[in-house]
Amino acid sequence: MIKQQPPAEAALVTGPESQSGPAADTSAIIRLVDLRKSFGRLSVLRGISIDFPAGKTTVVLGPSGCGKSVMLKHIVGLLKPDYGEVWFEDKRIDTLSESRLGPFRRQFGFLFQQGALFDSMSVRDNVGFPLLEHTQMTAAQREGRVREVLTMVGLADALDKMPADLSGGQRKRVALARAIVLQPKVILYDEPTTGLDPIRADVINELILKLQRQLRMTSIVVTHDLISAFKVADLTIMLHEGKVIFQGTPQELRESPDPIVQRFLRGEASEAELAGIEGVGIDIHGSGQASSPRSSGATKKVRRSR
Repeated sequence: MIKQQPPAEAALVTGPESQSGPAADTSAIIRLVDLRKSFGRLSVLRGISIDFPAGKTTVVLGPSGCGKSVMLKHIVGLLKPDYGEVWFEDKRIDTLSESRLGPFRRQFGFLFQQGALFDSMSVRDNVGFPLLEHTQMTAAQREGRVREVLTMVGLADALDKMPADLSGGQRKRVALARAIVLQPKVILYDEPTTGLDPIRADVINELILKLQRQLRMTSIVVTHDLISAFKVADLTIMLHEGKVIFQGTPQELRESPDPIVQRFLRGEASEAELAGIEGVGIDIHGSGQASSPRSSGATKKVRRSR
């Protein structure tokens, strides 16, 4: 179930009347139009077109290497497309210089996969760093804002701790506090639950829901954590081999007849993906003799641990 994608020509700016792009979805805060990106001979994004609705949580799913994180970096301007367009509200931003891109970047909060905290800074200084860099706030105003966002993520008592003193889940929450400290319109989450146990992962999921509900922020969550995806998503999108193969609600995703979608949901490898390991023996006894390949009658399903 994929929405009709607009042709690349439809979003070309041809005059003042088309600054927001012809046939644009007026509810979309971010639009990607026929986005393509390659690194050398590796084609990562192969013409993706997506409208991200304002005030909603969109979850982008897909196997490792399908282009999810590369897509996020295009949205925030860390990468430039080889072809295609990136729109924020009514402004095309992929063609902007670094200096002109700055004000738009400050409309985005980015929760990096590993948190990306400064190891040599306290929690207070980590969270307050964007305020110091991008605002004219006084020290007292910065302190108040830092305390406010740390309270929001449940870490009001962690101000003077160092990142090394925190658990993995706490570091993610500090990084999330830093991501929202400038009150952005959009938060980008890159694998927010990676490396966390199920309970700590659920805390992050609840925070995503809380921020979307209380602050009315637009959220884009890149993940392959299905539990997280079905809990937080208003809209789900699936990428496969650099293309959009599904867009719809979480329920529509569950009911999709697409075999690629269903294999992903069940955690099953395809025949092609298993072909590379068929017949490869492993010496499990240290005898110098590789074990024999599994019989042709063996099951070809590999289920992901949940």
